[in-house]
Amino acid sequence: MYKPVIITCAVTGSGDTTHTSPYVPITPEQIAKEALAASAAGAAIVHIHVRDPATGAPSRDLTLYRKTVEIIRDSGDPVLINLTTGAGARFSPDESDPNRNSGPGMARPDERMNHVLELKPDICSLDIATMNFGEHAFVNTPEHIRHIARAVREAGVKPELEVFDLGHVALARHLLGKGLFQDPPLFQLCTGIPWGAPATPRAMLAMQDMLPADAEWSAFGVGASQFPMMALACAAGGHVRVGLEDNLYMSRGILAEGNAPLVARAAEVVRLIGREVASPGDARAILCIG
Repeated sequence: MYKPVIITCAVTGSGDTTHTSPYVPITPEQIAKEALAASAAGAAIVHIHVRDPATGAPSRDLTLYRKTVEIIRDSGDPVLINLTTGAGARFSPDESDPNRNSGPGMARPDERMNHVLELKPDICSLDIATMNFGEHAFVNTPEHIRHIARAVREAGVKPELEVFDLGHVALARHLLGKGLFQDPPLFQLCTGIPWGAPATPRAMLAMQDMLPADAEWSAFGVGASQFPMMALACAAGGHVRVGLEDNLYMSRGILAEGNAPLVARAAEVVRLIGREVASPGDARAILCIG
């Protein structure tokens, strides 16, 4: 009854995880290698951030993105590439002047997507969220969202609409009604991030219930909720996301030795539930990506 399940692998993210696990990739070569290993394990899409090779800190450096993407493309692997536009939305008010950010973290929309317009991946993430994100604010104003949405549509890149709570789904539907996104819209339901929607069946299914009827959707949970949430999404007819951006462990105290083991387990769960794992070609057809 269901389409094949698209597995997205979020390869590295931008969290301070490199000190916790030696398997989190940092350099373009490491990130690309992990992306290709995830593809071999069953991922149809790889979601990519880049990091400063010297420090492991998150980066928006176009050179790093270009190198990572070139390695993946030059390999001939058909995996779909999804580049983030999330970096540049972090705000922590300065104690003496709350109008100022206490550190680097905010960027103009054009700065957040210049690598997408230059490299033209198949997909880019687009956060539909202003929220408390742990101890800082994650700021995406409607105008910034519209700005990025218009530009990536003109570039022929499909946005993955990342929603972290019910109000974000409502805003995405409002923007969809203004013609900003091509059909079918692609939603990523993000659960378990403090302080967004919790990683519970009721929270995920409440967001899923608000989606447009023709939407394609995927979901993930962070940390220990990664596999329960991906199993729920799969059983509910959605697609799934796993990877070291969201979770470092195979089980309590056992680090995942890279992204491929996480993807392989996700593929096993998909098959045990009775669904098929989507190939990159399947993903292109499902998402209407040429």
